[in-house]
Amino acid sequence: MSTPTSGRIVDGTHVLPLRVYYEDTDAAGIVYYANWLRFLERGRTELLRVLGQEHSALREERGVHWVVRRCAIDYLKPARLDEAIEVVTSCSELRGASLDMVQQACRGKETLVRAELTVACVGTGGRPVRLPPHVRTALAQVAASGSPRSRHIRIQPS
Repeated sequence: MSTPTSGRIVDGTHVLPLRVYYEDTDAAGIVYYANWLRFLERGRTELLRVLGQEHSALREERGVHWVVRRCAIDYLKPARLDEAIEVVTSCSELRGASLDMVQQACRGKETLVRAELTVACVGTGGRPVRLPPHVRTALAQVAASGSPRSRHIRIQPS
């Protein structure tokens, strides 16, 4: 039995291949806009898994939970039923208790969706906690060096 893929690190980004299923689409066979958020969540989750920092272990061993504080998303092109896409994830800035992430969903060289997120670490009581040092070190593998904190989407040509 084969195991599901967690993707791979390529040139300082995490790449997760996905397929568009019937359940992901609207009546026209196009990915429903809210389902892109699920695809992006999978990308962030599998990034942590590839880096050896699974959600369940962080929660059980350290009491650390991840929350999305901010998400800005641009829907550029549709994806359709049965298409293969990739979710590409990187970090643009690591701070004390939060990090900025940039994610794209691509079909080949086409960018379909682009999102910028701020993700925070919180403890079991819901208060911010510092990124554990081993998580910070792991995430540095997909962090752009010298990248300024952005509050606006910058669309890159596809």
